[in-house]
Amino acid sequence: MIASPLGFLIGVSLGALGGGGSILAVPALVYAAGQQPRAATTTSLLVVGLTALSSMATHLRAGPVRVGTGIVFAAVGTAGSTLGTMLNRSVDPQVLLLAFAGVMVVAAWRMWVGNKKLAASAVPDDAGTRWTAETIVKIVVAGSFVGFLTGFFGVGGGFVIVPALVLALRLPMPEAVGTSLLVIGLNSAYAFVGRVGTVGVEWRVALPFLVAGLAGSVVGKRIADRLPAATLTRAFVGLLVVVAAYTAARSAFTLLG
Repeated sequence: MIASPLGFLIGVSLGALGGGGSILAVPALVYAAGQQPRAATTTSLLVVGLTALSSMATHLRAGPVRVGTGIVFAAVGTAGSTLGTMLNRSVDPQVLLLAFAGVMVVAAWRMWVGNKKLAASAVPDDAGTRWTAETIVKIVVAGSFVGFLTGFFGVGGGFVIVPALVLALRLPMPEAVGTSLLVIGLNSAYAFVGRVGTVGVEWRVALPFLVAGLAGSVVGKRIADRLPAATLTRAFVGLLVVVAAYTAARSAFTLLG
């Protein structure tokens, strides 16, 4: 099944970049595994959430994870996640996919441009988090937005989480990556529980996809230790743009046809 290699690729990107790869899960499940869009977003939550937590555990053994910060960030996103889950049930599936293509383009741009800004904003490993009023507002806004993305689209939102942790909380990049995986896992779990009674999980698709993603997350962490993040990001951004164009074309053709 072609979905399993794609699940492996998603796991690699989660392990290497702390996010981004989850955004490919829905198109992979729709176009490669043949799932309906709403079912695909639910399967994505399961696969992405468990893969992120597995990858986070690998990062945790190396040290760079702020568990308390991750829990706070995820907690403020619960309202957004609930709203996103409710809207997901009422939107036309093809409109959902078309909007999803737009999110992929934004994610690609954010990863391409944002990494340069993050590098310029890098802080030393011993920098402390400053919980000012401005910081709290930024975290509430970013956390709520990420929660909505997770509930509505079934994505982790790492392309928002990592910049927020670096720029607002002044976390060093290694800690931001590890902490973002915790946030993605918690957000996905919350959104998934909210859907369990309304959308079933196709386990024949989800399990192979999940196993491949878990294996990929381990490989991704090892790749991150050996290759520059900029190299991985450039390759992944190119893939995102291609998948976004394909998704937009397919959904637009269906809507207009």
